[in-house]
Amino acid sequence: MSSSPSTGKLWGGRFSSDTDELVKLLNNSLPFDGRMWRQDIRGSIAHATMLGETGIIPSDDAIVICKGLAEIEAGLSEGSLTLDPEQEDIHAAVEASLREKIGLVAGKLHTARSRNDQVATDLRLYLRDALGDVLTVVTSLQETMLARASEETDTILPGCTHLQHGQPVLLAHHLLAYFWMFQRDRERLEIVRTRVNRLPLGAGAMAGTTFPINRQRVAELLKFDCVIENSMDAVADRDFAIEFLSAASILMVHLSRLAEEIIIWNSPEYGFVALDDSVTTGSSIMPQKKNPDVAELARGKTGRVFGNLMALLTVMKGLPLTYNKDMQEDKEPIFDTLDILLTLLPPFTKMIATAKFQRDRMKSSLKGDFSTATDLADLLVRQGMPFRDAHHVIGTIVKRCEENQILLEEMTPTQLSEFSPLFANEPDYMATVEMSVGARKAEGGTAAEAVLSQLEKARSILSS
Repeated sequence: MSSSPSTGKLWGGRFSSDTDELVKLLNNSLPFDGRMWRQDIRGSIAHATMLGETGIIPSDDAIVICKGLAEIEAGLSEGSLTLDPEQEDIHAAVEASLREKIGLVAGKLHTARSRNDQVATDLRLYLRDALGDVLTVVTSLQETMLARASEETDTILPGCTHLQHGQPVLLAHHLLAYFWMFQRDRERLEIVRTRVNRLPLGAGAMAGTTFPINRQRVAELLKFDCVIENSMDAVADRDFAIEFLSAASILMVHLSRLAEEIIIWNSPEYGFVALDDSVTTGSSIMPQKKNPDVAELARGKTGRVFGNLMALLTVMKGLPLTYNKDMQEDKEPIFDTLDILLTLLPPFTKMIATAKFQRDRMKSSLKGDFSTATDLADLLVRQGMPFRDAHHVIGTIVKRCEENQILLEEMTPTQLSEFSPLFANEPDYMATVEMSVGARKAEGGTAAEAVLSQLEKARSILSS
């Protein structure tokens, strides 16, 4: 497809006058899709190679085209070359540079392809590359969570529901909960990458091409797992991008929840964690302040990622087949989300790595919090009492303790026997937090031996 003498556009032959300047401004995507220049050149080299191998264009022309594209890539990489900002998109900009370098033979590059299948290929290549970087930083965060958990296998803190003390747990167990959330995030992103890694090039504008192309060869050159079977589907859908934004949104949910806990734990009312100076900032007016900015930004940027998902869902929801210009709006949500993840995760990981957990403060917060009440109920159940009856008995004991300002963990078996004679069968029993934690030995529980087993599984997953 050659430029029109009158308009200078790839599609100008049909038009007798130039596009209005305001329409150009609206229509041009180079300011944001320009970041895909590496992928556009890589896809074009693979396409030109195939065209030459199949004889669709002379092999000598294919060699000249590939050499010219490689020189453009080198020039852009080293900064000696810039793309023409007047071009409307990355495809036009690369082809214009190629035309300047090798002349009219550059026009043969676009044989048997359309910008519709070209942009879909570029976007998949870009997202595939970027997903590798995202998976790397997610794995780094997991490694940090695992390392910190390994250091806290004897640190006890309140486990909460409704932000109320529920049962004592090991800090290692608490941190590992997030490790497994991030593991599922990593699995989702890996699944997304397999669905991204399918080749649309060769679909043409929508109906395929009349030329005897070899799509499998292009897939091989670009390391795609397979080609997309239907030409209309290849150019019309962006479900792979929506799936990425969905996986990214779930990852941000987990980051935001951990960030919220860090923010709460860092408050003076809790004092469970002290954050390093390198991941905090101060106040312009209050000299004493030390703000958990990384955690707060993680919480705040979650809304942007959610918005990007909703934006692309909304763009795609009413589009008839096949390509529509609306789909130009697919890139900025993807790019913005990738930028957020790759900018946020390294400092977030450092925040966790450098955090100082206040073990004594955590344990002292358990004093008098009744978090061993369930253990007392379980004791009665083991003596034969139905759990619902045991629940009522312990509730009565808790009420008495509150009325008389008595600590539950200081209640002796003799005192407890006033509420049920079954307590007399356990004369040495004391409802301590250590006993409570140590008793939960079932797989997935918070007892030290169960947590150590969990740590080994986590290490095995990361090493594989």
